[in-house]
Amino acid sequence: MSPRKMRVVANLVRGKTVEQAVGLLDLMPKKAAGIISKAIKSAAANAEDKSGGDVSVETLRLHTIAVDGGTIAKRWMPRSMGRANRINHKSSHLTVVVTDEK
Repeated sequence: MSPRKMRVVANLVRGKTVEQAVGLLDLMPKKAAGIISKAIKSAAANAEDKSGGDVSVETLRLHTIAVDGGTIAKRWMPRSMGRANRINHKSSHLTVVVTDEK
C-alpha cells in the first residue's frame, strides 16, 4: 500500500493508548486500518512478552508510529499506437513503537 494512504490512518491514532487505537481502527473502513491494527497488536504483544509479564496492554501507549516509503515496483502498460505508460506499485515500511511511560 502506498505511504500516502497509510499516513492518513496513522495520523489519527498517533499518541493514543493501544486499546483506543485498536478500537478506533476496527471501526475505520480503510484497508490501511487493518494493516496498522495488526502491527499495533503485534508491538503490544511483543512488549508484554519481552517484559516477562511486567507490562500490561492496558498501560501501553503508542510512542511512535511512522510510515516511510518502500520499494516501487515499476510496470509497463501498453497503450494505443505502440506507446506504453509506466505504472508504479508503491509499498511502505511501517514502524510502531509502544511504551508504558506517559
